[in-house]
Amino acid sequence: MMGEPDASRPYMPGYGIAGPADGRGLLPWSWAEKRLVESYRYWVISTGGRPWPHAMPVWGVWHESAFWFSTGGRSRKTRNLRIEPRCTLHTDTVDPVVVEGAAAVAPAGDRLDEVIACYHAKYPMEPPDLADNPVFVITPHWAFGLVEAEFTASPTRWLFAP
Repeated sequence: MMGEPDASRPYMPGYGIAGPADGRGLLPWSWAEKRLVESYRYWVISTGGRPWPHAMPVWGVWHESAFWFSTGGRSRKTRNLRIEPRCTLHTDTVDPVVVEGAAAVAPAGDRLDEVIACYHAKYPMEPPDLADNPVFVITPHWAFGLVEAEFTASPTRWLFAP
């Protein structure tokens, strides 16, 4: 598991964003993790080195400081992430959390077994057949979150140690 990421106020010129100590101050990482855990749908954005992004909704789980999801072995997401692992993840919530990171095919083992159990508990269907549908894990590099009702006083950026 990762340690607590460094938090700061993002530079957002023209939006009247308050300083890091103003308003509610910086959001704690626990606020973002709660939304990452509780979100039901997520968006994964990949490029595969192409000049335009590919955004698709997925089901997945936030587990041990990373996002885990399954996708079809021949899907555009899989092809893109195998070529270019850098990607973006977005919660499907009013108060969003956006995560930029790198995706990799999850190795078999105990952690994957835990993730499959979490997935099965969260969603009303059996997890996909892993023989045809790889599980990817996105390790965060950077994250952003805000409370919509407090747009100018809540934006927070988190940077993770490499």
